[in-house]
Amino acid sequence: MGVVKVLVIVFVCLGVLVAGGVAVVMSPVGAKFRGGGSNADAGAAVTMQVVERGDLARTVSAPGSIEPRTLVKISSQVSAKVLALPFREGEVVKAGDVVVRLDPQDLVALMDSARAGLKGQEASLGGAEASLINARLQFERMESLYETGDATKADLDSARAGFLQADSNKQVIEQGIEQAKAQIERAQKDLDNTVISSPIDGILTSLNVEVGETVIVGTTNNPGSVVLEIADLSRMLLKAAVDEANIAPVEIGQDARVFINAYTDREYTGKVARIGLKRNVGADGTGTFEVEIDLNLGEGETLYSGLSASTDITVEHFYDEIIVPSQAVVDRRVEELPKEIKEGNELVDIEKTFTRVVYRVVDGKTVVTPVEVGASDLTTTVITAGLSDGDTVVVGPYRVLVTLGHDQAVRDEEALEAEETAAEEKGSVAAESEDTAETEPAKETDESDADADSPAATTKEEEAP
Repeated sequence: MGVVKVLVIVFVCLGVLVAGGVAVVMSPVGAKFRGGGSNADAGAAVTMQVVERGDLARTVSAPGSIEPRTLVKISSQVSAKVLALPFREGEVVKAGDVVVRLDPQDLVALMDSARAGLKGQEASLGGAEASLINARLQFERMESLYETGDATKADLDSARAGFLQADSNKQVIEQGIEQAKAQIERAQKDLDNTVISSPIDGILTSLNVEVGETVIVGTTNNPGSVVLEIADLSRMLLKAAVDEANIAPVEIGQDARVFINAYTDREYTGKVARIGLKRNVGADGTGTFEVEIDLNLGEGETLYSGLSASTDITVEHFYDEIIVPSQAVVDRRVEELPKEIKEGNELVDIEKTFTRVVYRVVDGKTVVTPVEVGASDLTTTVITAGLSDGDTVVVGPYRVLVTLGHDQAVRDEEALEAEETAAEEKGSVAAESEDTAETEPAKETDESDADADSPAATTKEEEAP
């Protein structure tokens, strides 16, 4: 019987604990914040917002890269070996600084050859002039003899031909002298091109050769060696590829915001400086137009060349307009709209399949409201008709918006969160009070036990007899 009695006591205790647990789970407070009970019938929890007027900027977005406004690619005008490179990549250079020295030995030899050719032509000119004088005198004598009948017509013609031949030889030599002088000038120019100077102030951003390498001159089918690049990094621009579908509203002078991937904590501003007139086609067949945006940089600020970036070009401004979060505007089938909403509403085109609507909240219930939308940016949309200042609309969450209907009860999610927080705080305070109440009697009992076990108490008991 003792065992049976113990088992009965155990089952009774378990029943009390289980009953207590069920009571806790099914308490009104627990049901309220778990979406159960009567509050679950009060409607879905949504985010609401009061409609207000504001400003909106319509933008066109495009990717691009950061490039210097002034970039000079220096190539060699002569084929020669690199003798010296006074500057290295990343160093600052000034206009007129020598950046490359080429070996002039072969060009000096060409200069000496051209000068020697000039001297040879000049020497030949003296002989040609003497021959011309002799031929002219011979021709004049033949003319005199022909007049007196002492020379035949053949002799006169021969003398005339000799004179013309001598004059032609002299002219050939004179032209040879001019050619030799031109060769000297060309050789001198090539010799001067062995020393290359920077045409601008900037930074040496790219060095493609080393000392000892030979640079070549470009031809029609073979580009020459680009020895180095110098850029003015204090004046940068963004070369953006604007999609052909968005290029129409873009104009020179429009403001733009630029976001550089390498500097996520910064935002740059600029203006559209140039719009390409030729359509560029990418590898995927997408058509774009190149748009250059001058960046506004701070004093002494520089940027790396070639950084990836994106831009938002402001193509239109809207001021004091009714705006709502873009997520609040949804498409609904015209045939699914309530009859009283659909009929007589000029914003609903019954010939179309879908119409744009927002959900207003009136007395805790939704009212599907057709609207006419205007421009939009990444987050907000202008409402040109259908809403008024002070209207309350449902703006989220999206999972609720896609299934929301007309005349449906809804609750303010922020208000529910505030109530839940207050209830949790109240529950915490009550739990602390209960813990305090349970702890105080235990302390009194411990103190009584301690007094009973103390040496003083023992002594008194021993002295009592």
